Amino acid sequence: MNDPMRLDHPSYTIRPVRRALAAWAACLAALVTTAPAASAQPAAAAPAAAPTRVALETSAGRIVLELRADKAPKTVANFVQYVNDGFYDGTIFHRVIDRFMIQGGGFTAAMVQKPTRAPVQSESNNGLKNTRGAVAMARTSDPNSATAQFFIDVVDNPRLDYPSFDGFGYTVFGTVVEGMDVVDKIKSVPTGRRDAFENVPLTPVVIKTARIVK
Repeated sequence: MNDPMRLDHPSYTIRPVRRALAAWAACLAALVTTAPAASAQPAAAAPAAAPTRVALETSAGRIVLELRADKAPKTVANFVQYVNDGFYDGTIFHRVIDRFMIQGGGFTAAMVQKPTRAPVQSESNNGLKNTRGAVAMARTSDPNSATAQFFIDVVDNPRLDYPSFDGFGYTVFGTVVEGMDVVDKIKSVPTGRRDAFENVPLTPVVIKTARIVK
């Protein structure tokens, strides 16, 4: 019997299967050609460089400074150059004021000022503050006169922060990460007048060496 209405007639079995297969193939082809390309994976970020640290071996003990080149690149480069040159070896903390700061890096124990390189441009507007333990550059009335001398705040000194009293303030470029007890010991030493200088420790507090450390 050749009844075209039967469900097992070739027109209802083979042909629909062929048509279905063709449709599936077309769908697969469409998926292959229209699927978005896989997005490229972002390159892995390079690990941030570890901050530079400097160890000051002093006659009162060890102080370790962590420098902020991300905030004060010129100042840090200047300071590191002096460290690498051995400039600070044998200098003293020549100006010590309790409840304010300790300043050093410019004079020998005989109160002879060492010759320096050219000054570094102020980077005081960098967001860092003169809080207890902060390390900042000393300077004259000229904001761009900092050379080698630095100071460590022994209390919070917001009056030194940018813009301070002169539109600039003092450039903070690091912080004490080890030896704040040594800083406190230094700030409490007896001081007096020596020639034209005031607040000079009666017994010199010597920076024996200054070295980059890991």
